[in-house]
Amino acid sequence: MTTMLGLDLVGRRVLVVGGGPVAARRVQSLLADAARVVVVAPQLCEALVDMHTWGLVEWHAREVASHDLDGVWLVHTATGDRATDAAVVRWAHERQTFCVDAGASQGSARTPATTQHGDVLVGVVSTGTPDPGRTQSVRDALSAHLREGSVDLRRHRPGPGRVVLVGGGPGDVGLLTIAGRRALAEADVVVTDRLGPVSVLDDLQAGVEIIDVGKSPGNHPVPQHEIGRILVEQAQRGRVVVRLKGGDPFVYGRGGEEVVACREAGVDVSVVPGVSSAFGAPAAAGIPLTHRGTVGAVHVMNGHDGWSPAALLGLRERSCTVVVLMGVSALPALARTALDEGIDPRTPVALVEDGTLPAQRVTRAVLADVVDVAAAAGVRAPAVIVLGAVADAHLLEPETSTERGAVTMST
Repeated sequence: MTTMLGLDLVGRRVLVVGGGPVAARRVQSLLADAARVVVVAPQLCEALVDMHTWGLVEWHAREVASHDLDGVWLVHTATGDRATDAAVVRWAHERQTFCVDAGASQGSARTPATTQHGDVLVGVVSTGTPDPGRTQSVRDALSAHLREGSVDLRRHRPGPGRVVLVGGGPGDVGLLTIAGRRALAEADVVVTDRLGPVSVLDDLQAGVEIIDVGKSPGNHPVPQHEIGRILVEQAQRGRVVVRLKGGDPFVYGRGGEEVVACREAGVDVSVVPGVSSAFGAPAAAGIPLTHRGTVGAVHVMNGHDGWSPAALLGLRERSCTVVVLMGVSALPALARTALDEGIDPRTPVALVEDGTLPAQRVTRAVLADVVDVAAAAGVRAPAVIVLGAVADAHLLEPETSTERGAVTMST
């Protein structure tokens, strides 16, 4: 019978016998566990030479001897020579020291194929004849399952609270990152709003508390300072708190303010980036924000703040694409000011509603007409506004040539 144990090797002496690539991989794993690694081998492969040069390992350039096992906590043998490995296994047995034999099943210990997600380490070993290919295959399947966030990774014992700001992307749950899903699998409480992949909340484990702090245009029932207070208070209760936000937390998501609130209170806080709607929504609508030969720069702005000199200059000189977030209600004022500032009335404009979601809709017009066209179409928030040559519906139509023949595109 095989019993799996977690070994604390921090600062403890571990012997690796052998200097080839297999030994190098073992040494790398041991260094990651902060072990004091001693290598005994007449020669080293390039990877081990580098580790020795950097002072990461102690190297004895000779054949292994029985006294090399004195005072070590664990032995790994990977010489490739069966007689040498068998001798090391025998010496380890005499000293009652656990030994991993990379070449056969003679050793008293085995190294599992591992995968780590957060602070959870999962290992797979075979109890019969060693079969590394099989254990790695099972490990990979388990790793994929954990990455999907479908396993309950919440702590069952008390621990320090922390906050994770997760960028959920523009709406499609498929654009939520693997790191974001894993954070949700570890969450005791999720503080969410109306934007982003809210459908993922249906997949949370029973017992996870959901706090809705959603805002809509003109309606902010939970002010920003109160959101910060909620995050801090929940973390101070020893809970893992995920702040699920639409888009990216640091792109007009006020994530910086929430990080400051946590740090001022001494609460551990981290950030998982997300796909910003400023980039995700136009891409989903087939609008390249940069396009070779057309424009090579992008300016992102908040519609409530009005035009910046840089944005107006970029449109006037046709040198950049301007993406406006939270600009639907401000569109009349933005369009009027742009025209007054000399922006070409024929500048293409595209409004992408519900970007990446099944209800996604794109409304196009030129700057001079966009307010009337948007009103007639009933454009509503959330929508991303794109101004510049890339918003032209014909930009990506293929060129035709009598030499190359006709080219068609499917949509």
